[in-house]
Amino acid sequence: MSPKLRFPAIFWCVAGVLASYAQECGRPPVMENRIVGGVDATDGAWPWQVDIQTVTDGHICGGSIITESWVLSAAHCFPNPSDVGSYIIYTGRYQLNGNNLHESWHRVRQVVIPSGYNEPHTGKDLALVQLSSSVTWSDHVRPVCLPTWSTLFPSGLLCYVTGWGNIREDVPLSGVGTLQEVQVPIISQTSCQNMYRMNPAEQVVILSDMICAGYQEGGKDSCQVL
Repeated sequence: MSPKLRFPAIFWCVAGVLASYAQECGRPPVMENRIVGGVDATDGAWPWQVDIQTVTDGHICGGSIITESWVLSAAHCFPNPSDVGSYIIYTGRYQLNGNNLHESWHRVRQVVIPSGYNEPHTGKDLALVQLSSSVTWSDHVRPVCLPTWSTLFPSGLLCYVTGWGNIREDVPLSGVGTLQEVQVPIISQTSCQNMYRMNPAEQVVILSDMICAGYQEGGKDSCQVL
């Protein structure tokens, strides 16, 4: 089984890096002992996680708070970035179908995607989402740290993937829809490309703006949890 590609996936690498904001980033006040193959996260453990929904389809993607007014997500989540009227961003959310005491919702002012983006497999799968109203910082709503341009993610580095997506192919998260988390290792771009070449049916080129993560035997990955 080939590893899964995601950029930007909702990856939180164990080696903490990197940026500093007025509101301290990347350090959830709610600590724990630390979704295909995932388990229920602790409420508040990932305070930068957002739920991106549309009024017609419900949950479609996840994202990460980076400032009071901006969220980082993926371009493929916004097939028509100029049409933002149907999107709702939930912050502080823990359960898709439960009672979330710490959540707030925000409309979208604009979506910025890289020039030349076409499809996820061609790279540039990145979106900056400006909220129509600023978030309020709390123990359950905080920004993630962004890496500097020179940061390296070495093979084997353990990261977390979080989200509310399908737990298996075509099998949605059931019940109240509790936020899931799973730990996966980074796979080097060279190894990842070689693994895809083993399957002629998968014509994938690993580009410089892609990250591979997961296990060759499968069972835990980010393919369904964004």
